[in-house]
Amino acid sequence: MIELANLDYAKARLRNDPIVLRDWFLANWRENRWFRWISSLGGAAVALAIVLWLVLASNLPDADSLLDYETPLPTMVRGGDGEIVHSYARERRVQLQYQDFPTQLIESYLAAEDKTFFSHGGVDITGTINAAFDYITKYGSGERAVGGSTITQQVAKNILLGDEYSVTRKLKEMILARRIEDALSKQEILTLYLNEIPLGRRSFGVQAASQAYFYKDVDELELHEMAFLAILPKAPERYGRRQNQELAVSRRNFVLDQMVDNDFISAEDGEAAKRLPLGLRPIRSAHASVDAGYFLEEVRRELIDRFGETAEESGNSVYAGGLWVRTSLDSEMQDAARNALRAGLMRYQGGRGWGGPIATIDMDAGSWASQLASSYLSIGYEDWRVGVVTQRSGNNGRIGFSDGSEAPLSGMPDALRIGHVIVASPSGNGYRVRTVPSVSGGFLAQNPQSGRILAMQGGFDSRLGDFNRATQADRQPGSTIKPFVYATGLESGMTPASEVPDQTFCYYQGANLGEKCFRNFDGKGGGVHTMRWGLEQSRNLMTVHIAMDAGMPNVVQTIDRVGIGDYEPYPAFALGAGDTTVKKMVSAYSALANHGRQRAATTIDYVQDRRGKVLWRADNRKCTGCNMAEWDGQPMPRLQPAGEQVLDPRTAFQVIHMLQGVVQRGTAVVLRDLELPLFGKTGTTNGPTNVWFVGGSPDIVAGVYMGFDQPKNLGGYVQGGTFAAPMFKQFVSETRDRWSDEPFVAPPGIRMVRIDRRSGKRVFDAWPTDDPRADVIWEAFKPDTEPDRSTRLDEIAAKRDEILDLIRRARDADASRSRGRDDEPSDFVEDQGGIY
Repeated sequence: MIELANLDYAKARLRNDPIVLRDWFLANWRENRWFRWISSLGGAAVALAIVLWLVLASNLPDADSLLDYETPLPTMVRGGDGEIVHSYARERRVQLQYQDFPTQLIESYLAAEDKTFFSHGGVDITGTINAAFDYITKYGSGERAVGGSTITQQVAKNILLGDEYSVTRKLKEMILARRIEDALSKQEILTLYLNEIPLGRRSFGVQAASQAYFYKDVDELELHEMAFLAILPKAPERYGRRQNQELAVSRRNFVLDQMVDNDFISAEDGEAAKRLPLGLRPIRSAHASVDAGYFLEEVRRELIDRFGETAEESGNSVYAGGLWVRTSLDSEMQDAARNALRAGLMRYQGGRGWGGPIATIDMDAGSWASQLASSYLSIGYEDWRVGVVTQRSGNNGRIGFSDGSEAPLSGMPDALRIGHVIVASPSGNGYRVRTVPSVSGGFLAQNPQSGRILAMQGGFDSRLGDFNRATQADRQPGSTIKPFVYATGLESGMTPASEVPDQTFCYYQGANLGEKCFRNFDGKGGGVHTMRWGLEQSRNLMTVHIAMDAGMPNVVQTIDRVGIGDYEPYPAFALGAGDTTVKKMVSAYSALANHGRQRAATTIDYVQDRRGKVLWRADNRKCTGCNMAEWDGQPMPRLQPAGEQVLDPRTAFQVIHMLQGVVQRGTAVVLRDLELPLFGKTGTTNGPTNVWFVGGSPDIVAGVYMGFDQPKNLGGYVQGGTFAAPMFKQFVSETRDRWSDEPFVAPPGIRMVRIDRRSGKRVFDAWPTDDPRADVIWEAFKPDTEPDRSTRLDEIAAKRDEILDLIRRARDADASRSRGRDDEPSDFVEDQGGIY
């Protein structure tokens, strides 16, 4: 054995004379066998440690990166009133500062996980030795050993390394823990830990877990609840389940005992907390969400296009960047839009019977409950539920739901089969089959002054499919296109009082297509009428005449300028043959209501990062001088008008004024009893395959259509005035307090003149009344376009011509009878009054 005296001598000589030490080492190496063994083992251990250090430590993440680490946070969405309406999150995460964590909550985690946290340097040697011994004893058993990790090591694992179960990961974790202790303070380490630790129910961090398990913020937690959260890092999926409550209570009480032993709480407080139940709440979504799935999905798509989806794509990504998004969503109007569209679709579905399954599940391909749950199909209408038919016997069977439960099912149609996914509602001691309307549609409401979309419903329920018919469905708008044909006519020199023939119009399309003739919706026509009357009664022939007189290239240019669509200059497009969307039509009508100025339709007002910095704003106008510290005596700064002037303001007002007549005595007369200053236009396409209404007030414009996704005949009784306009009416009725009684204001350059609405002649001896059927009305004209004055002599001359015409007809009839031709009918013009 090596003598201690020699070791002392060696140490002394090492400090004073390395050569003597070398000679001493060589002499002992030659003469002492034990010295050679110990020296070889020591050298090998040192070399192994150096190699291991180089291998493990060379490629480790930089601990200093934690100084700039950003916790992945979900995007929070606010409505127009500032209230949170939704979040885009795949995990529950909320970031807090150290001072936000209650002291007893911190002490709970120290007692459960790392009671020496404030004294060790990142690694607890005693805990590491115990963990190593436990690993050796369990090696090969398949059972996972205890971790023995300090809180600092868990930060290294959760943020920098990952959860690989291996010895090398544990060694890397220990190295990183020492580096983290050098880079961060203890408070900073605890903040990262309490914000990042996975705690079950898809929650990361104590604030998210507090909401997930107790529906509370951390500052509202009681002692026993804090102790429960502190047991979750060990096994969150086990302790967080109701069936394991006894196990969870036992572990929670152990943590409370540890808190007493460490003088964090008194023994009395510990015993009182141990007597309380866990008090876990049922699982629920991270944030309450308004029923605006189509609107929120539109917002999500726009955010992903602008900021990216994940942290790898952008630091301000939708699912990790912690964005705060202010939207234009109006919850009250959204509910009304949803209700109105659903009511119209249900009304059409009526007694048509079962419309078929929502989807089909292969009952032989594994658990039907798992397949149903993974489909994410659900419905939010009344008390309806989505389920799958699991059994059938005659007219009765059983329905299964995504939670695995089953119930009796009645009212089963003949075509219903096992595996069909359907909707059903409670009935007696079971459920009864219900029908989701096979017809669909879209509804959208917008503020015409700002372009902000207030409500959007793209189908019966977004939970059944995310195809948004308000923004994605291209449909023929039918007669809702006509106001822009009339606007083109007005800009080409016509007036609302101009007389237009309501007569067949044919034109030659070429050798291949031959002659094309147009007719009115009701197949009738004849005479000459004012432009106003043609728009109010939606006369196709008058519209075609106006389009051809104004020039179809000019018509399609107007349609394109307001954003409806880019069409070829064919007359059919003047009657709504081109495809467009509800969103585009509402935006175009908003330009009419806003004196011809069109604002881009938006769902997002602005986006902020997690610290409140504005990243993007819909209204990016600059206001020079708005932030001056003191008034400089100059005129008050004003923002420039936003949007694009797509129509002459006077033309836009003239069209609006005529469209108010559509509501008062035209195809949308069903809206008249709302007693509001409304304008609008119905639309019904050939078939009919689509029915429309678009219109509103100076402050709100909305549009709706109904039709099958694969266009087919809705039935001859279905028209825009009988189905689409009533949906709009319900929407207004449910939000009546939001609609102003203020009338439309005429822009400069408009002259209001009294005319006879049937003849278009100017009137001087009578005044308009509140009766919508009155002959005399106010009409809007541009300067110097008013009709000439009608005198008494004009009326006498017209009456004389009428009498002479009757005498001439009578004389011709007598002559015909005298020649034996009494069977030939007389010629006459049919009165075209009424609503079509």
